[in-house]
Amino acid sequence: MTIATPAGPRKALGRGLESLLPSTRPAETSPTTVLHGQAVRDLPISEIDPNPYQTRTTFDEQALNELAASILVNGIVQPIAVRPNNGRYQLIAGERRWRASQKLGREIIPAVIKQVSNEQAMEMTIVENLQREGLNPMEEARAFDRLSSEFNLTQEQMSQRTGRERASIANLLRMLRLPETVQQAVEKGELSAGHAKVLLMLDAPDAILSAVQKIRAASLSVRQTEELIHRMLAPQDGSAQQDAKPKRPVDPNVRAAEEEMQRALGVRVTIRDNKGKGKITIEYASLEDFDRVVETLSR
Repeated sequence: MTIATPAGPRKALGRGLESLLPSTRPAETSPTTVLHGQAVRDLPISEIDPNPYQTRTTFDEQALNELAASILVNGIVQPIAVRPNNGRYQLIAGERRWRASQKLGREIIPAVIKQVSNEQAMEMTIVENLQREGLNPMEEARAFDRLSSEFNLTQEQMSQRTGRERASIANLLRMLRLPETVQQAVEKGELSAGHAKVLLMLDAPDAILSAVQKIRAASLSVRQTEELIHRMLAPQDGSAQQDAKPKRPVDPNVRAAEEEMQRALGVRVTIRDNKGKGKITIEYASLEDFDRVVETLSR
């Protein structure tokens, strides 16, 4: 089987998978070809087991069918990556190509064999998925959470490995604080990551669930959701005595500045302006919020 060589180098974010581990030549001595300096073998698909560290939880059936159709015409341009495992092989990267080849009834698939530990295999899988498009926001959030909890990586280190902005990583990790039903709605595409970010301005799970009901009932946009959250938070701003006083109208420019800062920082921001003088109040609910705000403002 001839493996097609891409016309140019594969683009990778950050350090890229190639730099995570040194290239290792497989134990077998009869590779079918050499691609990018790595030995590639045709392995029986029946001897390859799925990846236990797979970050992607859903595989779109239509997308798999389209990939299978492409493979039928063009073959597999980029081999999968596997590692030896108890006389068989275990996937590290390329599960969609492996599944699509199964759909076609193929018996063999080109693969690069790597000698890596459980920890290295898990890190390679997570980073590879994060470098590719297609993960939903909750899958991305859980992938970063695994890198943090199972490898003790800081947000800065995760940023270096994946090429993602640290602030973006922090926002994704914060989404794991949402109630499970809300996380599922984001995962299914019923709510966007923008909706989730705004909902995090609410601390109480009951308040978040109440807001989600209103978002669904009225099909609110992210901007409309921001306005809803502001109205829900407004009663917390002052005492009953303050509420009794007529509220001073807020300049539209000041309101727009508040909303822009809240989108950028992911926390509640209040601006009190009096003829060009006043104060900006930034509220945070955790040390993680505090660190993120400080880092964003420092930049």
